Amino acid sequence: MIRSMTGFGRAEVAGETLVVTVEARSVNHRHLDVGVRLPNALAVLDVDVRRVIQGRVERGRIDVSVQVAPLSTQSSRTVRIDTALARRYVEEARALAGELGLTGEVPLGWVLERPGVLELTDAPPAEAATVWPLVADVLGRALDELVARRTTEGTALASELRAFGGALATAVDQMAARAPAAAARREERLRERLAALLAGTGVDESRIATEVAMWATKTDVAEELARLRAHLKEFGLMLDKGGSVGRQFDFLIQEMNREVNTVGSKADDLELSQAALGAKGLLEKIREQVQNLE
Repeated sequence: MIRSMTGFGRAEVAGETLVVTVEARSVNHRHLDVGVRLPNALAVLDVDVRRVIQGRVERGRIDVSVQVAPLSTQSSRTVRIDTALARRYVEEARALAGELGLTGEVPLGWVLERPGVLELTDAPPAEAATVWPLVADVLGRALDELVARRTTEGTALASELRAFGGALATAVDQMAARAPAAAARREERLRERLAALLAGTGVDESRIATEVAMWATKTDVAEELARLRAHLKEFGLMLDKGGSVGRQFDFLIQEMNREVNTVGSKADDLELSQAALGAKGLLEKIREQVQNLE
């Protein structure tokens, strides 16, 4: 299947204590360029995440974001009570009450309000090795969606490319049909000009015929049209083959464009020139679409 380089995928899975969310986005790029954003505590997983991505896509700018959060039913903070310090506060408070002749117990609320007795701390981050199986699972699901969307768009692009390829084949047929008449007219005009220029010089007809034949060989476009047909055949085979063919299409279009340019430069016939210009326009449309292929 032909795939584009544009897509999006998102997945979220809850483990026993954590929720992992992964978002993956991709856009056009000449090569594979991967960007990964991970929580600081999971930074060591960067290489593993990149390895998984590189195993699923071959071309494009891929940005992947991984977020990890505790389950909503659990708090991400813990309470720590310094019992020894609380006991010291109570002892000191009772001692002071004895010296001042006061009575009564020390309230618990007063103890808990003393500095350092009660402390809220963030829960220790999950270890990367423990979280990796869950991250790998969610990453795989997000990439599944990303690849599916790239495939859907690639199928649409392939249909357009087939249509453009058919139109280009028609343009080649038009150039091939016009080429003999154009060559005959060109030969006749050249023969007339040479005869006028060489009139009275004693140059015989055979010499004129030789010069005309040499010029006809230089301006013949049969080889270029034959190569264009071969390239178009390869174009269709690549669409049927699918896979990561973006770079191959880039090269093939350059070759086809070179042949069309040569035909246009050799043509001194209006209809042949117009057909060559039409072919160049189609190749430009094909090139624009190919830039989106993986």
